[in-house]
Order: sequence, then C-alpha cells, then structure tokens
Amino acid sequence: MVTIREIAKAVGVSAGTVSRVLNYDATLSISEPKRKAIIETAEALNYATPRNRNRPKSGPLQLRDRQQPVARLATVHFLEADEELIDPYYIGVRLGIERRCRAYATDIVKIFHSELRSEAAQLQNASGVIAIGKHRPEEIAFLAAHADHLVFADFDPKSQDFDCVYSDLAVATRTMLNGLRDAGYHRIAFIGAHDRINGPTDPYSEARCRAYVDWQRENGTFDPSLIALNDDCNNGQNLRLEVGYEQARALLTAAARPDVIVTANDNIAIGTCRAIMEAGLSIPRDIAVASFNDIPVAQFINPSLTTMKIFGEAIGETAVDLLAERINGRHYVKRVTIPTEMIWRQSSLHPQPARKNAV
Repeated sequence: MVTIREIAKAVGVSAGTVSRVLNYDATLSISEPKRKAIIETAEALNYATPRNRNRPKSGPLQLRDRQQPVARLATVHFLEADEELIDPYYIGVRLGIERRCRAYATDIVKIFHSELRSEAAQLQNASGVIAIGKHRPEEIAFLAAHADHLVFADFDPKSQDFDCVYSDLAVATRTMLNGLRDAGYHRIAFIGAHDRINGPTDPYSEARCRAYVDWQRENGTFDPSLIALNDDCNNGQNLRLEVGYEQARALLTAAARPDVIVTANDNIAIGTCRAIMEAGLSIPRDIAVASFNDIPVAQFINPSLTTMKIFGEAIGETAVDLLAERINGRHYVKRVTIPTEMIWRQSSLHPQPARKNAV
C-alpha cells in the first residue's frame, strides 16, 4: 500500500503534516492549496499501489478512422469546490475523468453546483457533459436541455434516457452485511442520511439505508432504534465526519449497544470511531465499524478501517468513454455498473473463509 512518507515526499511536506491532514485534524494550520495537494496526491498514489497496478488495465477507447475526437467536455459536480475536499472519494472520480481526458487530449471545463445556471453557455460549447453525483429532476432537465451529450457518473438516474456509470450500493451493502453476520455480529447499526433528491419520500430511501432495512427485515432483525440518519438534506455533502460523531454518540446512549456500526461512507466512520473511543470503548472489541468508499485515510487511521471499496477513478474513466461513444454515434443508452470490493481491516472481525467439504 502507499505510505504516508511517500505522500509527504511527493508533496514536499512532513509525514506528520500528511497524517494530520488525512485524519482531519482541525487544529492544523495549513494553506488550502497545500491541503488540496496532499489529499489529491494521497488519492492518486493509492490508485497506483502495487495491488492496483496488478489489476487488468482498461486502455482508452480507440477512435477509428472518421471518428470525431472529444475536443472539450464539461463536468458538473453536485458538490461545491470546498465540499469535494471533504470527501476524497469524489476527488478519485475527478482524477479518473482527468486521467482519461489526457488520453483523449481533451480539455475539461469544471462547473460546481452553485455555478450550474450561470454556466449554460459553457455546457452548450462543450462536446458533452459529465454530471458527477446526485442531481435533482429539475437539474437533470436543465442539463439535458443544454448538453449535446450527457453522462452521469456515480449516479443512477431514474430516467432510462441517459447514459450512466455507478456502483450498485444495494448489492454492496448486502455483501457487507452478510460478511459481518458471518463474522459473528448480530446487533448491526447503521449511520447515514436521509435522501430527498426526489422530494419527500420514504425515510429509508437512500440506497445503502434501504438495502440495510430490507436485509434486516428479511432476517427478522429489523430494529429502527439501530438506525441514525442525518437530516441535513441540501444538495451538498451531508455525510461528513461530524455526522458520524454526533449520530454515534446517540447510538451509544442506547440501553443495548450495537455490536457493529455500518456507516454510509468513510468520513462518517472516522467521526464514529472518535465517538466510540471518547466513550472509553475499544474498536473492534467493544464495537466494530465498517463503511464505504475506501478513501486513502482508511488504511492509515488506528485501527485501520474495514470498508467497501468503490472504484471512483474507474467510474470517472468509464464516464469519459461513454461520452466518447455517444459523440461518435452510439444511439442507444448504456448503463454501466462497476463492481465493488470488500476490504477487511482492523476495525472489525473478519468472516472466516468457507471450508471445503472433506473428501
């Protein structure tokens, strides 16, 4: 795996500074450009670790004769620029887009959420648009009206009219829950957020939460007191470290504590771990923690974090390929799912591998 020293050397700072940035140390005084460089370098180097380098690589889509190159594309992020730094997973998606665009020699115009309406001309002047993350129906309609070609990255819109690439969070959640059950956990709690991207809906409508609830009901173990959801449902990032800290403290006051807390992303998991340790409890002996994304810090915190890896850079790369195909004449819709991978680390027990039947 990539080390803190490697990140520090690449950025030109001390290993201690890298550690404090990646662990969201609020007392650290550091410039925003330097903090951004550390987070982006950690993500980029993590993608290039020996384990990842040994994976089969997909090359850029080769344009045949008479095919049109992708001259210029626009990315539209559902977050703001400062919010992207809060969740390095989305930096991985962006790095994947940038990596693929270099292969195509394509220029990128970056538009963040608050700029969407004012940048209509930029959308119309681009060869195509990649929309990153969740977008409301009215925003999707605006994008479709101003983009010649539109692809969604890390979002599965309800409409079947658009290309998209994403990971199936429902399948990933069930895989995680099955693994935790096999590791011996019974009282499994969940920390996440309400998802009202399509207006007021079922309080459990967010994909990971919905899969958790369905799995618990199927197993006869559903207990609403084990669910803690953040109610900050604006367009920005509502899965922050602070959410995990606050919601975990609420769960810890219950008469019967959970055996393990599943969180909707690694940021929430970091806050959850802090709350558990402040309460004088041990991870994973007293309470285990598992989450989603596998951002670089997940391997550096103590204990290292069990998490479902979502391949953000692969999602970004694939989004560019889908856009190139559209520009070059593909007329049907493609919806691509990128598989996830469970990474078992120190914050939870591991399920034991199934034994083969004796001959």
